[in-house]
Amino acid sequence: MDYGDAIAHLKQSDAILAQVIEQVGSCTLGRDQQTGDLLAALSRAILYQQLSGKSAAAIHARFLQLYPGQPHPTAIDILQTPDELLRSVGISRPKIVYLKDLAQKAVDGLPTLENLAEMEDEAIIQCLTPIKGIGRWTVQMLLIFRLHRWDVWPVDDLGVRSALRRTYGLSEMPNKQQTEQFGQPWKPYRTIAAWYLWRSLAPG
Repeated sequence: MDYGDAIAHLKQSDAILAQVIEQVGSCTLGRDQQTGDLLAALSRAILYQQLSGKSAAAIHARFLQLYPGQPHPTAIDILQTPDELLRSVGISRPKIVYLKDLAQKAVDGLPTLENLAEMEDEAIIQCLTPIKGIGRWTVQMLLIFRLHRWDVWPVDDLGVRSALRRTYGLSEMPNKQQTEQFGQPWKPYRTIAAWYLWRSLAPG
């Protein structure tokens, strides 16, 4: 993917963000894109909620290992997996409830990624947040990493807010409203700005 126009716009709109972009280097967001259907994407997002990336990645890997011979479990696979087996790979009890509710909704008929691709970002959020355990942040991660939307600004994301605090020398963590204001000049490429802010927190 060519992020040239996005990066030029971000650098022009914000001198401090321009420094972050220079330090981080080329945008590799395209390499971070996920595979699998909507069930796979939302299952992963649930498992990543409120955990560090490293911890979540380990739990997600162990979850997938429960279903050898296939890249992702089906909804029926998840529904038929005993709760204790899911607990044994580190999944919390509330997240097991969320996973099984999601799997049941998949059996009943979730929209496909192709369906969602035709919809506006906000409409997708409204469509998916009624699912138990799926909040606005979770759908935004889907928009960024699975549907390749370029103007998603996750104001609830701790990483984004931590990076803003550090990058702009703020005395405390910005609240949602302040985070929203930071993102305004970066439209329509706020996804790319978020990616650079996340990367600015990475060691080394």
